[in-house]
Amino acid sequence: MGKKKNAFSFINKFIIGCIGLIVVFFLSMTFGAADISVPDVWKAMISNAGGEQLSIIREIRLPRELAVMLVGAALAVSGAIMQGMTRNPLADPGLLGLTGGANAALAVSLAMLPSLSPFGIMIACFIGAAAGAGIVFGIGAAKKGGFSPFKIVLAGAAVSTFLQALADGVGLYFKVSKNISMWTAGGAIGTTWIQLQIIAPAIAAGIIIAIFLSRQVTILSLNEEVAIGLGQHTGRVKFALFIAIVILAGAAVALVGNMAFIGLMIPHIVRAIVGTDYRYIIPTSIIIGAIFMSLADTVGRTLYAPLETPVAAIVAILGLPFFLFILHKGGKAFT
Repeated sequence: MGKKKNAFSFINKFIIGCIGLIVVFFLSMTFGAADISVPDVWKAMISNAGGEQLSIIREIRLPRELAVMLVGAALAVSGAIMQGMTRNPLADPGLLGLTGGANAALAVSLAMLPSLSPFGIMIACFIGAAAGAGIVFGIGAAKKGGFSPFKIVLAGAAVSTFLQALADGVGLYFKVSKNISMWTAGGAIGTTWIQLQIIAPAIAAGIIIAIFLSRQVTILSLNEEVAIGLGQHTGRVKFALFIAIVILAGAAVALVGNMAFIGLMIPHIVRAIVGTDYRYIIPTSIIIGAIFMSLADTVGRTLYAPLETPVAAIVAILGLPFFLFILHKGGKAFT
């Protein structure tokens, strides 16, 4: 009876979240340097009518908003997986080197192969994300004491700073800083439908893997010995989850650049809403991550319109105090 009640409660919360996402989507589509009415947004989505306003919606604002929602969902889910898999409440793709590695790989790719396709950029970001994570966890495991949460975060901060400096250095040396700036600023300016057609399926694949393995993540988050005792092939599960994290983080960077704290904040917030079962945490993280990123992007577009405030700066302003608060509470801010 308790399980049915929890599931019913989750369904209600999930439906409310979906309604909230729809509301935020329409708000984000209407506010900006060019104010657009909700009827115009609806008309642009259901008809082929022409006009300047409708063209702005279809070719500029709609792909951008879909991109930031996908990125929010991708980073939130990857953060949830990392926190559950490593039992590290401070885990985040941006803090543990994944987005930094993907960002550095993106810079190198644009410098060496300026005409590289969006698909090629995405593959480069996958490789960079895996390399960044490998370096961080390699450093964390190199000394006695193993994978303590604080050691991993410190290693991640050092590696991420180095990788960001590498990306900046490559941009300056090869004189491609302007081409890289759209991504390194952490924004979705100029997102095209071609980019979405290539990157959205990758994010969807990563999320599907995460949902499929959500029960295993719950078991891993409790105790690895218990997981082994229940017959779980922890090595295979962790490898599949790592692939999902790399896909999600790499695809997010390929769309909007290096972004930290979303994968840290959203899972903690979600756990306060739905509890500690990852069968509920991962789907809810998709919704809350998309809402958060869309709101941050809308604020960035409207705060000093027609100028834009980088969304990465807005996320960092919120994320750094959140990180310090969780650190102060020993990772138990919302549990």
